[in-house]
Amino acid sequence: MTPEHLPTEQYEAQLAEKVVRLQSMMTPFAAPVPEVFRSPVSHYRMRAEFRLWHEGDDLYHIIFDQATKQRIRVDSFPAASQLINVLMKAVIAGVKDEPVLRHKLFQVDYLTTMSNQAIVSLLYHKALGDEWQSAATRLRDALRAANLNVQLIGRATKTKIALDRDYIDERLPVGGREMIYRQVENSFTQPNAAMNIQMLEWAQDVTTGATGDLLELYCGNGNFSLALARNFTRVLATEIAKPSVASAQYNIAANHIDNVQIIRMSAEEFTQAMNGVRQFNRLQGIDLQSYQCETIFVDPPRSGLDGETEKMVQAYPRILYISCNPETLCKNLETLSQTHRVERLALFDQFPYTHHMECGVLLTRKG
Repeated sequence: MTPEHLPTEQYEAQLAEKVVRLQSMMTPFAAPVPEVFRSPVSHYRMRAEFRLWHEGDDLYHIIFDQATKQRIRVDSFPAASQLINVLMKAVIAGVKDEPVLRHKLFQVDYLTTMSNQAIVSLLYHKALGDEWQSAATRLRDALRAANLNVQLIGRATKTKIALDRDYIDERLPVGGREMIYRQVENSFTQPNAAMNIQMLEWAQDVTTGATGDLLELYCGNGNFSLALARNFTRVLATEIAKPSVASAQYNIAANHIDNVQIIRMSAEEFTQAMNGVRQFNRLQGIDLQSYQCETIFVDPPRSGLDGETEKMVQAYPRILYISCNPETLCKNLETLSQTHRVERLALFDQFPYTHHMECGVLLTRKG
């Protein structure tokens, strides 16, 4: 597969292969047949990062072949959103003959939304001063004059210059309502927006009729917490990264949601607080004991849940687990399936044409 050609004619076959692989991995856990959620076959990635290659007067985006480490020129990128493709051409055109912007520019990062907003980050191996800022302002104004709703950011060692702001607001239709999600440059966001909507709606579906409160670990910008809030009395969510917590607080207000509480702490710290092992000033005014959390939601990093968190989640009647790595999910299920059974299984084709699979399981306590 070349970056400028997607094998769209092979989409069905590659998805079918993933379904077979997931079913085989989940056999030991007596999982039901997976519900399968398809990605758009092109223009599904909302963010992309490219190195820039300077060759005489020419300037172009490149990526590196993961196997051979060869560099590959990229003039269009059909995996990325239509907006990223428009911006790639516009940024090259705007930077190429502007020495202040071009000199020592080595990377461009693009972040876009379905609501047609974008952040373009220019990364440099040099200090950025007033002259750069003036040139960058001209580039931003030219992009906006071409009807591109773009924020421009310059980055260098220990420097970040946002000409206006370093965030954009995504708007997604989720379960019959429009949800607003603030996305901050350089913070984690779901890469495939169409797939994100399907993941959120699946999570809403499997928790319909749930009782009590929801506890969520690793909540990020509140992506799942806010979509799930309508199914629970209250939601208590934890996140350690400051920018994500700030975005989550903004998103709670923007979506007029009044039953979600975000706490800035790690999953490990929260476990200690719940077990009464440690006191935290951050929890002043929050009565943890007043929560009746009967469902726990986890969306851990690729490494999966650690042993302590595994033990903690087993205390809840219902576990909703979104995984970006089925290998570590299965490792966790070896423990979790001792106390819980897999009720629902979903495959989300978040990264088409790659080996990667995202999946979701709903587990309920046995007996």
